[in-house]
Amino acid sequence: MLDKNGIAKRIAKEVKDGYYVNLGIGIPTLVANYVRNDISVEFQSENGVLGMGPFPFEGQEDADIINAGKQTITTLPGASFFDSATSFAMIRGRHVDLTILGAMEVAENGDIANWKIPGKMVKGMGGAMDLVASAENIIVAMMHTNRAGKSKLLKKCTLPLTGVGCVKKIVTNLAVLEVTNEGFKLLERAPGVTVEVIKRATEGRLIVDREVPEMNI
Repeated sequence: MLDKNGIAKRIAKEVKDGYYVNLGIGIPTLVANYVRNDISVEFQSENGVLGMGPFPFEGQEDADIINAGKQTITTLPGASFFDSATSFAMIRGRHVDLTILGAMEVAENGDIANWKIPGKMVKGMGGAMDLVASAENIIVAMMHTNRAGKSKLLKKCTLPLTGVGCVKKIVTNLAVLEVTNEGFKLLERAPGVTVEVIKRATEGRLIVDREVPEMNI
């Protein structure tokens, strides 16, 4: 089973040379720490940063340099800062190759709910709606179940939707899954996790059509 850093490390393998990548709030922000050193990748944050680097070491933080989640970050040589209008022009113009988001629920058809929990005060959906509407390649980083042990990979989302049919792949603490027309296709399982455990933790339709390899991270 993976922890949050393990999920980020596995997703980092999906990042290709030359990609422009948007990192959402939560687990996705950790991905920049694990990208290979031999490829060139530009990480974009919707608050107006292009060229994010890994998180700073303790004592080296600059409170003026933050990501969309208000976490302190580092920037790489050549990084740039700009206003929100420019940032969202990049997103809406589909200049971002890969978007990595967190989620509270994902449905078997690729719907995603990641912005609102009923009964809790939130300011609004924010940039998430632009990201899911504009991105052609969305990977979700999330825990497979909630704290009560109930599946977060569902037949149909129960929370308010952020986007419809937009998720392509999901990496959880238990597995890597691809969203297909038939449901969640199991591609890989986390170290020490059996297919039976993944089946029990997945409410939506799970497709297992071959021997499932263990993740190599």
